[in-house]
Amino acid sequence: MSQASVLYDLPGPKARRRNAILGVASIAGIVALLAYIGWKFYETGQFEARKWEQFEYAAVQRELLAGLWATLKAAGIAAVLALLFGAVFASARLSDKWVLRAPASFVVELFRAIPLLILIFFGYYVPLQYGWSIDKLWALVIGLVLYNGSVLAEIFRAGINAVPYGQTEGAYAIGLRKNQVLRLILLPQAFRSMLPAIVSQLVVLLKDTALGFIITYPELLFVGKQIGGRLAFGLPYVPTYLIVAAIYIAICGLLSIFAWWLQKQLGRMPRTAAKVLPAQDAGEDAARMV
Repeated sequence: MSQASVLYDLPGPKARRRNAILGVASIAGIVALLAYIGWKFYETGQFEARKWEQFEYAAVQRELLAGLWATLKAAGIAAVLALLFGAVFASARLSDKWVLRAPASFVVELFRAIPLLILIFFGYYVPLQYGWSIDKLWALVIGLVLYNGSVLAEIFRAGINAVPYGQTEGAYAIGLRKNQVLRLILLPQAFRSMLPAIVSQLVVLLKDTALGFIITYPELLFVGKQIGGRLAFGLPYVPTYLIVAAIYIAICGLLSIFAWWLQKQLGRMPRTAAKVLPAQDAGEDAARMV
């Protein structure tokens, strides 16, 4: 019996037919909804040449590229720091010493509970109250790191705890210390299972950079809002946001493809195994042991 059939009952002919009908109906409903939205855009003149012609100008294309670069810069810096934040605090939460475990748990739970928008506000406006000037990029990065780093810390902790405990016991039995067990035994095994969740959170981090427009950080959405508000081209908000959305979808898709490729490469890595001795050598070794 397969593992899938143990976990749940396999659908019968009626259930498969019902599922197929529901799937076709769902796809038809989504297509109909998209067609209706496209028709409403057409009916309200969102596809008029006047609203799209500004994107032919090199100056507008440079504006979009500048906004894209600002988005990628903030996301790149925040992703690296959030991964470091998550690794440090996950290690602290897994520590046997409560002096490390308790503060780390408090920090992680605190910043997971605070909305990201409030963290960005605090990162930018609180220093201004005391006369300190902070760059908008770093105000955005601080908020992204605190929130997403806390989520990544939980992902790391859950992934490490998901490794069978026998691996840890075996490592301790051969004399490894805890940091060696974590670094050499648990992390390599946990990383494969954590990778999809890590990539999903990094995609969320990338999209969260759009909240930078609240503090007027010139990221892609902020630039799109400026481009869409030009009266000379008929306030092309919808065409501009469609282009911005397409850019975000393309970036997130590339990130997902990279994660798929990385997971495939990790799956091809050779795993160490005990060397199989020929029958004659094994018999001689057994005789010597006796």
